[in-house]
Amino acid sequence: MKMKPTFSLCFLLAGLYAVAQCHQHPRYHNKHDNSKGTYYPGRSSHGEGIYPVKNKTFVKLVPSNADFAFSFYKLVASEATDENIFFSPISISASFAMLALGAKSATLMQILEGLAFNLKKTQEQEIHEGFCQLLHMLNRSDSELQLSLGNALFIEETLKPLQKFLDDVKSFYEAEVFSTDFNNSSGAENQINNYIEEKTNGKIVKLVENLDPLTAMVLVNYVFFKAHWEKPFSTSYTKQEDFFVDRKTSVKVDMMYRKGYYRNYFDEELSCWLVQIPYNGNAAALFILPDEGKMKQVEVVLLKRTVSKWEKFLQDRKIHLHIPKFSISGTYDVKRIVKQVGMIDLFTEQADLSGITEDEEGGRLLSSCWVIHRAMLNVHENGTEAVGVTVKEVTWRSGDFPHPPRVRFNRPFLLVILDKYTRTVLFIGKIVNPLKND
Repeated sequence: MKMKPTFSLCFLLAGLYAVAQCHQHPRYHNKHDNSKGTYYPGRSSHGEGIYPVKNKTFVKLVPSNADFAFSFYKLVASEATDENIFFSPISISASFAMLALGAKSATLMQILEGLAFNLKKTQEQEIHEGFCQLLHMLNRSDSELQLSLGNALFIEETLKPLQKFLDDVKSFYEAEVFSTDFNNSSGAENQINNYIEEKTNGKIVKLVENLDPLTAMVLVNYVFFKAHWEKPFSTSYTKQEDFFVDRKTSVKVDMMYRKGYYRNYFDEELSCWLVQIPYNGNAAALFILPDEGKMKQVEVVLLKRTVSKWEKFLQDRKIHLHIPKFSISGTYDVKRIVKQVGMIDLFTEQADLSGITEDEEGGRLLSSCWVIHRAMLNVHENGTEAVGVTVKEVTWRSGDFPHPPRVRFNRPFLLVILDKYTRTVLFIGKIVNPLKND
């Protein structure tokens, strides 16, 4: 007879960002996903007809999601001095907000307040409705941009999830729920890894290893984003140049080059260049280049209001732009980091998650569980799909520099990728060494 598992929750987030792959991949709508185990059917995973977008509840989430994004960055940066950083704050926010559906009392309050929500201004129901709308709007795929963000729960087969919890995670968070035999660790690992590999189009493989047979639940979050630059770089201009990691260290990188019109601004107070590079579709990347020795000064004020100020000052002007090709990834112990934003009970025996399962031990989380977030970033000219693309631009515009400045990203810089329509921070990165991948 199989032993009843202790309700220790293993929480896993897998994020992926890839620019300009060579082939379009289909979005996956098959709820069974070839994953072994029982799938719990429920209501529409897209929330269609439940909370019409015309209500725009998601707008109330925008400030809090941005605050959490930059707070999380600062916590990561404080521990990862002089290292590459890359993560998806919206995927982390969505996962913890979904977990709040099964939380009660102080645990519930800690999760939502840890996500930077003011519960006097935004009700719990509005938060879930807002995420429902937001995920629905972000999940899109067309010829210009592909963005897929979702969640899945793998629950120990001997436990009985509450139907309300199953219904809520499906209707609000587009989540899939599978019954899993964690006593068969290798089988459970294969089931979860196959799911992640499929959802990230083969880019994240074998993320789960050495699962504890006493695991009761694994939450998986994935985000896949593929877009092409609105104004692609020509491979013929890419050449090897020095990238100065610090005053003593330089590395050779493939530096892309393009002369053209970009929204840009030099912040004299913070001593940094801002260049916004748009993608085809509704997304844009804000590249932030601090002057030498000014990185920490810029990081201190990397806040929602600072980015809003920058966006107001950006002007469309011609520049000589140099940006390195790079591919990096970041892996983070989210469990340790979120405790610093106030989620102190969540991964302890004091946690109240009694809204998840009927099991008498279902409200208790043990501190032995783990939380992982992995994100990957790939930046290059635009791949083979960009070959032969020509972009014509007006030769002169009002507000142009007398002589177009040369903005050369050949030292550590920051990166914020935004969905312009929903004002959502999709990814935040810091590139210290373009040649280091993780």
